[in-house]
Amino acid sequence: MQIDLDLTEIINGEEVMGPSPFGKHQDIAANLFDILRQHIKKNDLGKVYFSPLDVIFEEGFNRLQPDILFIKKENMSIFQDWIRGVPDMVCEIVSTGSYEMDIEVKKAIYEKYKVPEYWIIIPELQTIDILTIDNNNYKLHSMAGMNGTVTSKIIEGLQVNVKDIFE
Repeated sequence: MQIDLDLTEIINGEEVMGPSPFGKHQDIAANLFDILRQHIKKNDLGKVYFSPLDVIFEEGFNRLQPDILFIKKENMSIFQDWIRGVPDMVCEIVSTGSYEMDIEVKKAIYEKYKVPEYWIIIPELQTIDILTIDNNNYKLHSMAGMNGTVTSKIIEGLQVNVKDIFE
């Protein structure tokens, strides 16, 4: 049996095929997803999803697949066949091969469409940066390394011990 996962994104009008995630990437995504899902479900805040799931910001021009995304329950109307609109939070787990794409290109797209919160996880440094929109631009809201804790502005009451993500 063959499962066909489409890892193609449309970035500024161009189709871009990304590589499949590496093993450590999957561990980090699973750990964060578990923490987010428990907190979001317990507090009835909305829903959290993981890639591959298309987020269509602009049909035929910007269709991305963030590693993890969150939608507040009051914004769930954007969840249709795919996500058609702006999620409340997106997260990218950066690999050495995706650094420029995630830190520069995708960040600019998320900022353009005013995604309220953008998490950047860098496994090699074991860091999490949380950026939030302020006057149409991302500003650093919270950041931590291996022994620290990050807090979300968008996901009420969420604090994440960075160590729990990288274990």
